Amino acid sequence: MPDTSTGSMGNTAPPSRRTVLAAGAGLTTALAVGGTAHAGAATHDDRGLRALIARMTLEEKVGQLFVMRVYGHSATAPDQADIDANLKEIGVRTAAELVARYRVGGIIYFTWAHNTRDPHQIADLSNGIQRASLTQPRGLPVLISTDQEHGIVCRVGKPATLFPGAMAIGAGGSRSDARTLGRVAGRELRALGIRQNYSPVADVNVNPANPVIGVRSFGADPAAAAGMVAAEVAGYQRSRQVAATAKHFPGHGDTAVDSHYGFPVITHTREQWETLDAPPFRAAVRAGIDSIMTAHIMVPALDDSGDPATLSRPILTGILREELGYDGVVVTDSLGMEGVRTKYGDDRVPVLALKAGVDQLLNPPSLDVAWNAVLKAVQDGELTEARLDESILRVLRLKAKLRLFDEPYVSQGGVDRHVGTPSHLRVADRIAERTTTLLVNTGRLLPLSRRTHPRLLVTGADPASPSGTTGPPTGVLAAALAELGFTTTALSTGTAPSAATIARAVAAAGAADAVVVGTYNVTAASAQKALVEQLLATGRPVVAVAIRNPYDVAHLPAVPACLASYSWTDVELRAAARVIAGRVSPRGRLPVPVQRADDPTRVLYPVGHGLSYRRD
Repeated sequence: MPDTSTGSMGNTAPPSRRTVLAAGAGLTTALAVGGTAHAGAATHDDRGLRALIARMTLEEKVGQLFVMRVYGHSATAPDQADIDANLKEIGVRTAAELVARYRVGGIIYFTWAHNTRDPHQIADLSNGIQRASLTQPRGLPVLISTDQEHGIVCRVGKPATLFPGAMAIGAGGSRSDARTLGRVAGRELRALGIRQNYSPVADVNVNPANPVIGVRSFGADPAAAAGMVAAEVAGYQRSRQVAATAKHFPGHGDTAVDSHYGFPVITHTREQWETLDAPPFRAAVRAGIDSIMTAHIMVPALDDSGDPATLSRPILTGILREELGYDGVVVTDSLGMEGVRTKYGDDRVPVLALKAGVDQLLNPPSLDVAWNAVLKAVQDGELTEARLDESILRVLRLKAKLRLFDEPYVSQGGVDRHVGTPSHLRVADRIAERTTTLLVNTGRLLPLSRRTHPRLLVTGADPASPSGTTGPPTGVLAAALAELGFTTTALSTGTAPSAATIARAVAAAGAADAVVVGTYNVTAASAQKALVEQLLATGRPVVAVAIRNPYDVAHLPAVPACLASYSWTDVELRAAARVIAGRVSPRGRLPVPVQRADDPTRVLYPVGHGLSYRRD
């Protein structure tokens, strides 16, 4: 049900600016420095913001530094299971209670926290959170954030517009498409009340075995990635009122360890870091990026203390602020990740992050522990109140830039006008068509014709569908090909098919004219490789679609046709179907090199490789 008690406007107008400011209990007076009471003008003046900070209690200041998760679709009336989860993890029942108790400066939305059921509900939740904060004494608007990278990482799903992910955009090679993604995605997020997006990924994926970045990166070429990062940032800026976030500084692209579960160490020299990792972040700073997220990685060449970058003053203050000249908001990656918890306890991490130069502390495992640790550090003199004020000023500057002091609420009409519109969906489809990459096409098997290959078996890996997409990928691909005139049969074999499952797929291939098989992170010992080999042995033409990493093709040397879609979201799978059917010619080019499976020191397909259907 819509959360009508916490700011849902339904079909009525949102509160006026006068109502918003009145709810702030003196906000207008605090902002009226220099003789003006106009919040929009005053909040761009540091004097007005400093006046706000001077009115805060120490406890309120500590709260402004935190961005926290909370369970539930509603700010005041979540489901009982979400109330129970909030009580267990945070000690409050609802988002409204979270804001009242800890005066947090930000809240992050997650699908698994049930924050993002549908666009109208998201808008209601955002309004409820803002109302809960603005009605507090000296209440301030909340900076609501999420991870909407597109591709495999999205928190807001259908019917919102979902674009291809970063590596797909890199394969398309169009900075204009990257700008368009940022502009459209920003416009839709703004309509939902989400004002800070943790995107784009600025990591340069130079390690094919990277378990956490991979296709979330624009590619392996630092200059190309830098251009795409700057373009996407420009798009978000054009969308108005949504802050982009470049991540994960100083660069997570050459790790073999996932920092969610371990502590990665980057062995790049300082010179290698300058050449490989730094360019996209430098480009983001030049483009005026609003926030930068830290990485829970150790880079001994940049700081040999053994601390993760998130807790490193030499990296965050010495390099990011002083060398790169960045003075925007620095936000940590989630403080619940193992990479930042390995060396220090949860009470020390937030304090050390602030000492290193961080401004926003994201999603600590225990907010009570972290909040009280920062409070005690100030009371004991380890942190000065002036140090907190420095970060709070950056956060308030960003809120002012995003016009949150003037326009904290969103309307249901705005959702209808901007989210998942037909024009936005068409743009996403056209961009996806420019990203699909044809890696192999022996004997010009592709495109498939409905006349010569009318019956298709669509089989292969069916990983859990990315948030908000239809799934499973075999079903989505089969449906898309059916819409193009083929007779299709979908048969999921999973990412680790058993011998019996492979036998079923082989039997089904006997009734088909061709087989389309989705692959997902194939390795030399993968059962997926055995599946493809046995399908090839049937004599039926086999088209492989690498639905995540393009490196799969190295393990499938006998396959006559192979495409890379870079993700298994609906928009990318539909584009791959149109390429298979010849409705569009493949235009993507590899943004990463693919090494040989038998000799990783040799390149099988270089950056820039990609075939087309043109006969030139």
